[in-house]
Amino acid sequence: MARHTITLIPGDGIGYEVSEAARRVIDATGVDIEWEVQNAGLDVVEEFGQPMPDHVLDSIRKNKVAIKGPLTTPVGKGIRSVNVALRRELDLFALVRPCKWYPGVRSRYQDVDLVIVRENTEDLYAGIEFAEGEKDTLDLIENIERLGGRRIRDDSGISIKPISVTATQRVFRFAFKWAIDNGRRKVTAVHKANIMKFTDGLWLRVAEEVATEFPQMEFEERIVDNMAMQLVQKPELYDVMVMPNLYGDILSDLCAGLVGGLGLAPGANTGDEIAVFEATHGSAPKYAGKNVANPMAMMLSGVLMLRHIGEKEAGDRLEAAIAAIVADGSNVTYDMKSSRDDPTAVSTSQVADAIIAELERAAVPS
Repeated sequence: MARHTITLIPGDGIGYEVSEAARRVIDATGVDIEWEVQNAGLDVVEEFGQPMPDHVLDSIRKNKVAIKGPLTTPVGKGIRSVNVALRRELDLFALVRPCKWYPGVRSRYQDVDLVIVRENTEDLYAGIEFAEGEKDTLDLIENIERLGGRRIRDDSGISIKPISVTATQRVFRFAFKWAIDNGRRKVTAVHKANIMKFTDGLWLRVAEEVATEFPQMEFEERIVDNMAMQLVQKPELYDVMVMPNLYGDILSDLCAGLVGGLGLAPGANTGDEIAVFEATHGSAPKYAGKNVANPMAMMLSGVLMLRHIGEKEAGDRLEAAIAAIVADGSNVTYDMKSSRDDPTAVSTSQVADAIIAELERAAVPS
């Protein structure tokens, strides 16, 4: 059995608890993993001067695979998202967000099985921004008026939305290959090309070109606002959806809502050589240390990670064990109970205990 060295970033807030629970169930599959634990986030800023120290990035570059808990980004404090910076620094250009319903989950929908592939490096999340009132911003406003004939108000903040042929080609090629490798049936390009003709228009044009390289896969396109409505009305019509950064952020949360919420939403940030797997929910600082957070998103991210490193059988066993615990409904956290005050809700660590017991039970020959 091959040994895998994997960087584990616990995160902050509830990250420590959900990461530990995920590590335990991944280890319980029997896969030989050496965990290289690296701390990041708000808790290390005082020591290292930044939330994502260089030695953490070096560990990920060396090991090529990492799994991380949630990291806090303060709202309106001038600190950019650590997650966005991580993706950009490591060129993790594709974020895969599966949204799958499991029997036992309370939802208005059943049998939903959607995957969003989000381009991770460009669009309005590229981080090219100009603050209101600054000289550079005013100069930019003057240049925009000179070049485009449109005057922006002087008291504006400005964000730049780049979408390139290069980034669009690679994310669609990735998405088509991922869809084929994972037995999916259709790829949908999501855009707003009817309005943003030179950015989303480029996105759609390149998507259509790349689609011709994969004639075995069905392809279609949808305008993003119509896509949002159709996902709520008839999600069964869709399969793998590919979209620019901002739309991907919004619609992936919408799709998570169709299948029970972010507590069951895994994610895989993937580049040409490196992959970082993550729970896509926030760090929920007010629940830190209380051992009540749902660890299943982190565990399902572990399922994606196991498959990525070639341990598909272990990944399948872990997903089956998680699904069995969800279906039974006894050993789940408060957010998965019919009432959030249900006294039978179990702790984060008890969810891990139950899944480990299920892995062991399933391993015993009948």
